[in-house]
Amino acid sequence: MRLRAFPTATAAAALILLAACGGARAPRPEFQMGAEGAVARARADSLRYPYTQADIDFMSGMIHPHAQALVMSRWAPAHGASPAIIRLTERIINAQQDEITIMQTWLRDRNQPVPDPEKPMARAHAAGEHSSHAAMMPGMLSDDQMKELDAARGEVFDRLFLTYMIQHHRGAVAMVKTLFSAEGAGQDESVFKFAADVEVDQSTEIKRMLQMLIEGPTSSVQRSP
Repeated sequence: MRLRAFPTATAAAALILLAACGGARAPRPEFQMGAEGAVARARADSLRYPYTQADIDFMSGMIHPHAQALVMSRWAPAHGASPAIIRLTERIINAQQDEITIMQTWLRDRNQPVPDPEKPMARAHAAGEHSSHAAMMPGMLSDDQMKELDAARGEVFDRLFLTYMIQHHRGAVAMVKTLFSAEGAGQDESVFKFAADVEVDQSTEIKRMLQMLIEGPTSSVQRSP
């Protein structure tokens, strides 16, 4: 009788242990509500898609170049730009405004500092604040280049805008290449997709702008006042 009772008692004890473990199981992060749940989900995502300092530098370092491109593009109507240039600037504004939001959200979700695109950074790469990101921003215009573009009108603005925006876009493509050359970088799904899209979109726009430079402005088209 004792031999028969032993396995039965063992099985019962195992069932009790399993039930206790099941009752003590922590809730999955995706079922938590509110701010704490959002933080838990962000941490869970970070475990699934690890990110590196190179990813952080890329996502934070691209915000100010995008903001500068928006300033350049918004000058077009008031600087007598041709309709073709204005159409180009509208595409740039729509795309890069959305991309700034994507980068800010990615950084915020990972509790990283979020650059303010409205706050001018050291465009002349002066020492001090943000100096650690200076090398991450090739292609940005200097203060003198921005002043030259702002002073231009009509066909001169068109030519300078294309020349400087090509420089800007090439800098962004270089940043993507720097990202993907860093060990372990680009493994995060959001970073990989964003960076790949930037490379494709801006490389395509570089080709389009080079063609516009070759063809030259058309004097007969109606320009902005």
